[in-house]
Formats: sequence, structure tokens, C-alpha cells
Amino acid sequence: MQHYDVLIVGGGHSGAQAAIALRQAKFEGSVAIIGDETEYPYERPPLSKDYFAGDKAFERIMIRPPAFWAERSITMLMGKRVESVDPVAHQVAFSDGEQIGYGQLIWAAGGSPRRLMCDGSQLAGVHVVRNKSDVDAMMAELDDVARVAIIGGGYIGLEAAAVLRKLGKEVVVLEAMDRVLARVAGEELSRFFEAEHRAHGVDVRLGVTVESLTGDHHVDGVLLGDGEHIAAQMVIVGIGIVPAIAPLLNAGAAGGAGVDVDEYCRTSLPDVFAIGDCAAHANSFAGGVIMRVESVQNANDMANAVAKSIAGELTAYHSVPWFWSNQYDLRLQTVGLSVGYDDHVVRGDPAARSFSVIYLKAGRVIALDCVNMTKDYVQGKALVTEGLRFTKEQLADTTIPLKELSAGTASN
Repeated sequence: MQHYDVLIVGGGHSGAQAAIALRQAKFEGSVAIIGDETEYPYERPPLSKDYFAGDKAFERIMIRPPAFWAERSITMLMGKRVESVDPVAHQVAFSDGEQIGYGQLIWAAGGSPRRLMCDGSQLAGVHVVRNKSDVDAMMAELDDVARVAIIGGGYIGLEAAAVLRKLGKEVVVLEAMDRVLARVAGEELSRFFEAEHRAHGVDVRLGVTVESLTGDHHVDGVLLGDGEHIAAQMVIVGIGIVPAIAPLLNAGAAGGAGVDVDEYCRTSLPDVFAIGDCAAHANSFAGGVIMRVESVQNANDMANAVAKSIAGELTAYHSVPWFWSNQYDLRLQTVGLSVGYDDHVVRGDPAARSFSVIYLKAGRVIALDCVNMTKDYVQGKALVTEGLRFTKEQLADTTIPLKELSAGTASN
């Protein structure tokens, strides 16, 4: 039976970064990555943006060239899925019965797209956006598609809508809540992006429910709860992910909506860490709320912390979250978590398509959403990490750079 000093389950951002960081920390033990895709690790955010639009070839979104992994003595076990974990024997097993032993296990398996449960959800032409093969399948069909229905008004759905409009497709976005981005942003930002998408010709429907998808073998539309039928030759479902944690929970790990980890990303199982999208942790930038954070930043920073700990320097995960989204000519950059905010300030003019929304809790800055305002994003990080208090007038005054506020040098 094969055995590795560190076995990493998951070939996405967090798994790849964990292996890279181990070697950077001078860890000399054996390291292997198990990935359920046949491709070597690649960046996921471009899938719904540059890669989908055809602006970037796959080679340009690979995290490292294929030769990199062999040069660092990192074994790549691709196209395999772990079905079970034996925490006593320190082994993982695949569906064919093959087993691999480990000294320490890093679970970085991410998650799978949440699927629709209604009639017609299994029809051809119904897609999700999670990996390269998902997007390749959509791209292969686009020549025969005039209209696309996107179910879900989150980042994935809106980014896909922007690309599809660029490609000349008719697009309708169907969102069950009363605004897009409702789970991750305040109302000002939601209404701004709704208006932008409508200005670009997207039919944005809010507060709608999906009764079923229609068609014989291939989807031809969406039947809404109010009886309206929306014709579409392609349906994209973007309603979140289901964390891939069943093997750990079945092995006795604590968890629920994610696998629970402590400040060092350790699960309740001996010698088993969890990082990235599937790891539920007490995030200090959300007031200690137990949560999963689905972002490249979270994946990489958790991976770095675990690698340092395994290499001998016990390191807690404590990093301010950040995110980004590109839609049309808009670049949204977010720093911090707006969870539980009780006030906000709009800095700049949304009508000028360059502004920031600053979120406050008990008077302290906890997050910023910056649209085409990179300086605010870069300088606002200090406001979040330091938890400082400012007047709303100071924060709204665009003549005062945010770095002056954090440095305490603002004139007023």
C-alpha cells in the first residue's frame, strides 16, 4: 500500500497551495495530491469569466505548469475520488477498494454544485459552473443557443450573464430572493448590479420560483411558480455548493454545513486538517461566527497556515477575507465580511460607476465593497483589520484617502 507523509485530498486552490507551501517551508517528507479531475490544478474564478469568454486558454489559468509538481517531488494522483477515511489506520480508500496511507491528511475537497430538485433538472442542456468540464460542455453547445436562463443571482450567475451578453446571447436571470447578491452584499450594491445587467439587456427577474424545467430530452425552457414559461435552449444553475465532507463526517469528524476546524484548521480527527470551501471555522472578521468562506484568499491562506504547522511552526489561521468579481467593465473588490452590519456609508457616486459601500457594526468598519475603486479596496483593508471608528461624514468624503483615516492624519 502506498503511504505519504502528507496526503492532500483535493486538487483545487487550497490543495495545490498546501503542497506548494509545504515545499516552500522546507518540508522534506513525501507529499501527494489526490484530485477527482484529470487536469492538474488550475484557477477556478476565471471559469465563469475569462475562460468562458474565450479570453484565456486553459494553459493560462493553470496554477503551475505540469512539470512543476514533479520538480518538487509532489505526487499527483489525478482522476481519483476518496470514498472513505479510516482515522485509526490513517488510510483513505477509493471506490475500487484501493487504499493509501497517510501520516497527516489535509482535506481540501471543496464542494459540488447544488443541483435543482425539480422535474426536468436532468435534461440535456442544464449546466453548472464548477470545473473545466462544466464550462467546456457549455461552450460546446453555445453555437446552437439563442437564449439562456440562469437560475441564481449570485456571483456565478451574474458573471456568466455578463459573458453571455458579450457573446450575443439573450439572457434571463431568475432569482428567488428580492434582490441579487442578497447573501453577500447590501442593497445598494444589489440594485446597482441589477441596473447594470438590465442596461446590458439582461432580463433580471426577482422573487421568482422555479416549478420545473421543460423539454423532452433537451431543455427548452423554465416553468415558473406563477405559471409563466420562459423559453431557453440552455439553463445554468448557480445556487451554491454542497461541501464535499461526507467521508470525514462518516469517519466521525465534527461538522454539519461544513467540517468543523479549530484556529489551526484541525478537525476533530487525529492528524486531519481541513481547508478551503469545506472548512467551517470561527471567523474573527465575522465576530466569531462559525462559517465557511468560499474564496481563493481563504483557500490559500488556510493552506499556508496548515503547511507551516506541519513543517514545525504551529500557525493559526487569521486573515482578512477578500473577494472579487468582474462583470462587463466593472471590477468589484470586497474586503472583510459584512455579516451582521448595522449601518453603511456610500462613498462616491454609483451613477458614475465608481463607488464603495462601507459596512459598519457598532461604529467600526467591518467590510467594503468597491466598484472600480481599487484605491479604496487597497487602503480599506487597514480600516477592517484595525477595527477603527470614524464618522460617516469622514468615510463618505472622497477627498480624504482612506489611508489617511487609518493613519490618523485626516485633516478633519
